[in-house]
Amino acid sequence: MKKNSLIDIYLQNYSAGEKWKLIANDTADISQVVVIPAFAEKEMIFHTLASLAQNPPSAREYSFILCVVNNKDHSPVPAKENNRQTMQYLDALVKRKSMHHFKKDVELYPLLVQVCDADMKLGYIDASSKGYEIPSNAGGVGMARKIGMDHALRMLRHNSSPHNVILSLDADTLVPRNYLSTVKKFFKPEVKTAIVAYEHQMPDDPASQAAIVCYEIFLRYWVLGLQYAKSPWAFHSIGSTIAVSPQAYLEVRGMNKREAGEDFYFLSKLAKIGRIDYIKETCVYPSARPSSRVPFGTGKRIQRFLEGRCNEEYCLYDPRIFSILAGWLQLLNGLTGCEDEILKNAEMIHPRLKTFLKENNFPDIWSRIRRTAKDKKTLAGHLHGWYDGFKTLKLINYFTREVYPLINMFEALKTMLAMSGWSEHYLVPDEKVPPLKRQMEILNRLRMLT
Repeated sequence: MKKNSLIDIYLQNYSAGEKWKLIANDTADISQVVVIPAFAEKEMIFHTLASLAQNPPSAREYSFILCVVNNKDHSPVPAKENNRQTMQYLDALVKRKSMHHFKKDVELYPLLVQVCDADMKLGYIDASSKGYEIPSNAGGVGMARKIGMDHALRMLRHNSSPHNVILSLDADTLVPRNYLSTVKKFFKPEVKTAIVAYEHQMPDDPASQAAIVCYEIFLRYWVLGLQYAKSPWAFHSIGSTIAVSPQAYLEVRGMNKREAGEDFYFLSKLAKIGRIDYIKETCVYPSARPSSRVPFGTGKRIQRFLEGRCNEEYCLYDPRIFSILAGWLQLLNGLTGCEDEILKNAEMIHPRLKTFLKENNFPDIWSRIRRTAKDKKTLAGHLHGWYDGFKTLKLINYFTREVYPLINMFEALKTMLAMSGWSEHYLVPDEKVPPLKRQMEILNRLRMLT
């Protein structure tokens, strides 16, 4: 079946639909599209666009920047008004009008001029105005990403380049001058999906600094633990770091529509069809601002930290849980025999592992997989399709709840680094909460390891 016919099938059966139209200035000769959802982001998105505008003209020539301005019909009136103004500015940029009219906006005017002067290939989708809002039952930021990424797929379908890329960015995330060219260069034909390195922006006030350092250590400890366990799901799940080939996007039937966690579930699907690569030669810089827009994630954690609503901010998963995960994954990779034998071996790793597997219906799953798999390769594929990133999260949360409660962040980190053979464990002091300067030093070392 030809590639275009696969795209046609996807667009007909799985896309967000054709209700939302692209308003653009120049779509010729593009081979990568940067998709940026924006919900009430007038104060942030033009900083992001200005950082993209600083990429060299040679990279901007083949790159298209697509903003998806979105809200639901029941979204707050101020958010809708913010979106209306955002689209007014974007429309002027797309149509290359004079920015003189916006001079009264003292903060944004220099950014608008900078973006205008860069002559970027820029467009936006109105998923905000009456009649074009995202339906109440259609998810949230996942749906906004999907609308944009589906349009990116349409835009790239007739490009003959073997290295087409769809990038996911956020409206409050800055990028360096080599962002566009580095991602493009990385995507050889064999690359399906990649994660761009990230570092959260550092706020000015010490309280917010402490909040984001604590949260980013948590994120990197999670990946460090999965790396120790040799998990195939040992990658960061942050929406503004994702880059994917159109072919891989088609294989997993596109982005999901979730209100939150859309990046985790999207990458979990992509990890089942190929390796998730890591681009370390460039970086993205997500915002560290507090937010209550989504039920979990960076903004929510920062807000919770600053409000002091949780006593467990400086806590992490017990490293012993990752040892159990490592044992289970090793067993999983060589599974043979009947379910009783497997459960007995799981019980030897930890008695509660057998309970977890039974509660998650492993005996029936194993029986069905053995019955349908024709060879060892197919068997392994089915097993890892079942025991995926979400099941990994469930296992870790189960053992945290039932056996090994959260422990002090720096105790856990020191132990995990030592278990992994990293000399950096000597950097972690025995203090319960080290001074912020020391925490920042620890974070900078973790950024090099994960």
